[in-house]
Amino acid sequence: MARVDSQSAIGAVTMLLRDRLLSRGFAVTVGKPEDANGSDSSAKLNLFLYETVVDAQLRNHRLDEEGPDPLWLVLRYLLTAFDGEEHSDSADAHVLLGRGLVALHELNFLRLDGASTAVTVALEHNPEPLKITFDESTPDLISKLMQGPDETYRLSAAIQVRPVLLLPTELPRYALLVGVDHTAAPPAETEDPVGIEVLPSLGPRLDRVEPAVFEPGEPITVFGADLNLAELEVVLGAEPLQVVGQWPDRLAVIVASALPGPPGGRIAAGLGPSAGELPLRVRLARAGGRYRSSNLLGASLRPVVTAATITAADLVITGTLLGAAADDVVVALYAESTVRTFDVVTTVADQTSLTVTDAGTTAGPGTFLVIVRVNGVQARTSPTVVVT
Repeated sequence: MARVDSQSAIGAVTMLLRDRLLSRGFAVTVGKPEDANGSDSSAKLNLFLYETVVDAQLRNHRLDEEGPDPLWLVLRYLLTAFDGEEHSDSADAHVLLGRGLVALHELNFLRLDGASTAVTVALEHNPEPLKITFDESTPDLISKLMQGPDETYRLSAAIQVRPVLLLPTELPRYALLVGVDHTAAPPAETEDPVGIEVLPSLGPRLDRVEPAVFEPGEPITVFGADLNLAELEVVLGAEPLQVVGQWPDRLAVIVASALPGPPGGRIAAGLGPSAGELPLRVRLARAGGRYRSSNLLGASLRPVVTAATITAADLVITGTLLGAAADDVVVALYAESTVRTFDVVTTVADQTSLTVTDAGTTAGPGTFLVIVRVNGVQARTSPTVVVT
């Protein structure tokens, strides 16, 4: 899209914040709190952009050495809640304000997935995801913003969004290779041609993931290069993961699906990849639903065993990611001088339990550690069972 589209970024951020809150079931207005108070009689949240400042951390940061200096901004908003009677100081309004703050805290980063075209074209130049943080909303700040004969002091929360990029219309000053006749077919080089690099990145490159073996819900760190690009996704198998921190050389990730799902997440519920060794990559969304992908790393998702019991000679194991019907599941009963291995195991669709029929009869009396391996990756926990 054109660089001039980024000059609509301030309004686009406001629309994106509003739309994200609307998608979570809130009624939302935009403007001064006093104006929102008289707009209708429904319970709602109001967003008021009260300040734009230059981002001091990025003041001299260029996207391209040959390009003009961009403008980096921090946008500061007040979030005010109104109950169904247009009060902002009631218990119902306070409850609504708390729910709104939790929704913004869960968002963490303002991504462009599902955003309108107007918002996307204005913000897609941003090289970093827009980060939501909370400011102090002191009485002094609120009093200054709500002073005047028609204004009422209203409890509000202050948030900020950064970094917001506005690009000047002036284009970067690129040049063709020096010492090359571009009219020839193919172009003819002279001795030692020189040129200017015009592509800042061909996409992210990965070096390693730490730890390389992990359980659902655990934090991991992905290391590499060009990992500060906007709209990056970390994908395990086919499941996008939650990115909670981003730097040029690393990404902080939680092993939980970024897609909506049941409480506890899609992966822990057995709706994502099964346990085992899986490809991990970082991808960058491009136009037309395409992706530019990094190289692949091997990473191992562990099954989680929480308990094991012997019931009427059957071994019953409970946990998470214990394997579905199509997975290679191996269960072993281990004692100091005895190992009994079972690969005929009954699974369930949500991967929360395994049953080994007559395991106690086969193993004989004794105290055993229960070992579970799913697609070659072993659970960290091995509970004890006693066979009598």
